[in-house]
Amino acid sequence: MDPLRLPAPQENKLHFLDYWRIIRIRKTVILAVFLLVVITATLVTFILPESYQSTARIKVERDQSDVSLLDQRYAGNGYDPYFIQTEFETIKSERVLLKVVNEMNLTTLWAQGGRPLIPNEAVEILRHKVQLAPVRNTTLLEISVLSEKPDEAKDLANAVARAYKEYRLEQRKELSNGGIAALEARFKEQEAKIHDAQTNVDGLREKLKIADTMANADAPTMLMTAETLRKLDGTRIESETMLIREETLVDDLTKLPKEQLIQTLPTAAPDPTLTSLLDQLNMAEQRLVLGTKEYGPEHPEVIKAKSQIEDLKTKIDARVDGILIGLKARISASKQGVAKLKAEVEKAQQEDIEKAAISRPYYDAKHKLEELQKFSQILTLKIMSEKIEVAQPKTGMVEIMDVAQAGLRPVRPNKPLNIALGIIIGLVVGVGLAFFIEYLDTSVKTIDDVERSLQSPVLGVIPQNVGLIMEEGVDSPHAEAYRVLRTNLLFSRKDDKLNTVAVVSAGAGEGKSTTVFNLASVFAQSRQRVLIVDSDLRRPTLHKMLRVSNSLGLTNYLLKQNTLEEVIQTTNLPTLDFMASGKLPSSSLGILSSVQMKDLITELKRRYDFIFFDSPPIMGVSDASILASEVDMTLQVIQYRRYPQPMNIRAKQLIEKVGGNLVGIVLNNINMSQDESYYYYSGYYHDYYSRNDDQEPVSRESGKNPSDDETKV
Repeated sequence: MDPLRLPAPQENKLHFLDYWRIIRIRKTVILAVFLLVVITATLVTFILPESYQSTARIKVERDQSDVSLLDQRYAGNGYDPYFIQTEFETIKSERVLLKVVNEMNLTTLWAQGGRPLIPNEAVEILRHKVQLAPVRNTTLLEISVLSEKPDEAKDLANAVARAYKEYRLEQRKELSNGGIAALEARFKEQEAKIHDAQTNVDGLREKLKIADTMANADAPTMLMTAETLRKLDGTRIESETMLIREETLVDDLTKLPKEQLIQTLPTAAPDPTLTSLLDQLNMAEQRLVLGTKEYGPEHPEVIKAKSQIEDLKTKIDARVDGILIGLKARISASKQGVAKLKAEVEKAQQEDIEKAAISRPYYDAKHKLEELQKFSQILTLKIMSEKIEVAQPKTGMVEIMDVAQAGLRPVRPNKPLNIALGIIIGLVVGVGLAFFIEYLDTSVKTIDDVERSLQSPVLGVIPQNVGLIMEEGVDSPHAEAYRVLRTNLLFSRKDDKLNTVAVVSAGAGEGKSTTVFNLASVFAQSRQRVLIVDSDLRRPTLHKMLRVSNSLGLTNYLLKQNTLEEVIQTTNLPTLDFMASGKLPSSSLGILSSVQMKDLITELKRRYDFIFFDSPPIMGVSDASILASEVDMTLQVIQYRRYPQPMNIRAKQLIEKVGGNLVGIVLNNINMSQDESYYYYSGYYHDYYSRNDDQEPVSRESGKNPSDDETKV
């Protein structure tokens, strides 16, 4: 497995050093924008006219009187989050500011070109001069006015405060007077309704013949009061209970035998006469018993006693019958009384119902009249309250706490602040523009960009302003970059027999010719037989680097005009040869795809250790694609920050499409001073070797250099 052909690294999150790299690269843009913004801010700050500010402080309360009335005890206690903001808009309203315009004659004072302003124009100018701000956690407002004249700013701030105070008082007075007028109009309507209702009540009273005593009542007067009715109903219930008790007693007594009835009746229905007769009967029976024992049954006293007993029994029977008859009579009388009591109660209730139905319209009209009179009284009290409220002073609604004073020094423009903001904004805009340009720039910026997008390893990183290694010498600071490229290229080969290399690029000017020349020079310095073939038949440049003629070259050999020995030229390096492109006839544009070209490559592979082919840009010209398909290895040169990545990706696809073996990428023309991340690819090696005190100096006489000991591959 090729150790250099690794999978593309995953995209990592940007590090702080990545941001710093962008800032360093785009420092020119950042500095230009920064200076432009700072100079502009400074010039504008010193050009702007100076403005003075005066501030008046007022205390703002809700609508209320200085003396609280009874109905204002709980008024205005609710929190209104929009009150202060509403008052801000009120102060800036045309109705308030127009008072200031008229009071200070601003239409003439601010006349432009000798033409007085119309009031609306003056109001707009004043509105832009006025600034409002609340004092935190208070009901205080600050009215600030900016003007180029300090006295004018003071007068305007005080005038706005006075105008707002007058407006609040006038508004409150207008609202109160309008409310009183509406209440008085409603009161007149109410009086007319009361008059009509009173006329209706009087008419119903005469029509229904309502007595004076009844007219003063709130409802029809009943014949029986509730107390009387309750007593009568209680009496009825008691009478019915007694009646039931007596009926039960009589029924029980009539069912008893004669002897038992006589004994029970004195207890159930006490009667003195019956009790006396029973006592006499008892004494007579006692005398009969004593006389019979003493005198015998025929004795006159005994006979008299018997006669007396019979007489008493007859009287007792008669008295018992009389008591029963009396009880029955009393029951009959109780029934009649209960029936009469019921009839009287029902009659009184019926008469009350009939009377209430007849007199109901009168009392309904009377109730309506009373409601109208109560509402009229409420209106009267409200009108009186509002009139008293209007008469009360209301200076506490708006109170001027601090009068505005003339400013001692201008507040605008704030030169230190403006310049500081210009510096900050310049930096922010400059850095932002740099990052935006970097975002829009899709060219190659880092090795990770190349390996991630092209899925190919970067074999070499060439710094900016590279010269010709043959002219700069072996100890050139740029030579080490090409030695690293040579080493990586050798290790990228899968077979030692692969020794033909084509160097291509997506577009013109990416440095492929210089890369071919310097890379071949490094290979030649390591004592390997190297040939450079300028196969860029469109715009050949390698002969200019070597300062040789281009009259004979590749095209002459392919067209069989000259032999191979005739078209190969030597250079200052003994191991480095050169084949120029030669003159290309217009009828031989496809000469590189000929059989002679393939035979040439085969012959050169036999004669030289490495052959390097320069080529035209692969985009739009087929020569580079043909070379990539015929040689063993292909290097793609990508210039740092020149062409978009899609163009480089397309170039790689063209190489692979024709079967070329793309072994890696050469990242060219890196600005080491701007991008420190590439320092270790070039500058580090030069600094390391040049500062190594233990290393022996290069012997110019022997012509040896550190690369001489490298093994030929």
